[in-house]
Amino acid sequence: MGAEALRAMLARARYEVLPAEATEEKVLADVPCDVVLTVTASPVKGLEPTLALTERLTAHGYRVVPHVPARLLRDDAHLKDVAERLHAAGVDDVFVPAGDSGQPAGPYEGALPVLRRLGELGRPFAHMGITGYPESHPFIHDDITIQAMWDKRAHATYIVSNLCFDPRVLGEWIARIRCRGVTLPVYVGVAGPVQRARLLSLATKIGVGESTRFLTRHPSWFLRFATPGGYAPERLLRRGAEALTTTSAGVAGLHLFTFNQIAETERWRRALLDRIG
Repeated sequence: MGAEALRAMLARARYEVLPAEATEEKVLADVPCDVVLTVTASPVKGLEPTLALTERLTAHGYRVVPHVPARLLRDDAHLKDVAERLHAAGVDDVFVPAGDSGQPAGPYEGALPVLRRLGELGRPFAHMGITGYPESHPFIHDDITIQAMWDKRAHATYIVSNLCFDPRVLGEWIARIRCRGVTLPVYVGVAGPVQRARLLSLATKIGVGESTRFLTRHPSWFLRFATPGGYAPERLLRRGAEALTTTSAGVAGLHLFTFNQIAETERWRRALLDRIG
């Protein structure tokens, strides 16, 4: 990947953080305010920790994108309350996945009805993101996930791809969704410089957020983190250069899964920016 292209992607990187007890302190200590933050939602703890952390971080001057999983919403009134609360906090961007809860808390089993309902509420958010799956979803066929992106295109404004460690798979997925007529810009989901031990610790301590749950369904991925030289974010980006930087790919930037190794992720990003000038 050329220096200019890599620099541009790093400059537009978003950090996904988990709403744990020390997250706010870690962000304030290590993340500049020009980095967009996305806050996950746990099916165990519900939406409240996500909303509360979003309010605190926006008050500190950060642009924050909270996750609003469809399956955590109890009913239309709950969705309306969440939208009003986030709008009052100055949030203009939300990420709406289906969510990882086995049993929906209310009538919303997927993201599309939530997106439609937000439209009926006057589109309180200028930007709304949806999920893409370069690696196959554990329960849903690839054709269905791509069709779902097509169905949501009139409501969403961008796609966030879930984790992918194979640049060939990533490139093929981007080409495939473009061939199917999905033109929404894509934020490419990339794991930051995370350690396997950290992932295992998170899985037992924080109620297992969506990203960590996704990893636990792919145990071979842990080996990529644990094996010396097995995974490095920069290597993935360079090997995927052609897929990520062509105009037709429509890549808007990086979505870095920090797994709350926030300081390590920012140090890695800054060091890489320094190395490329």
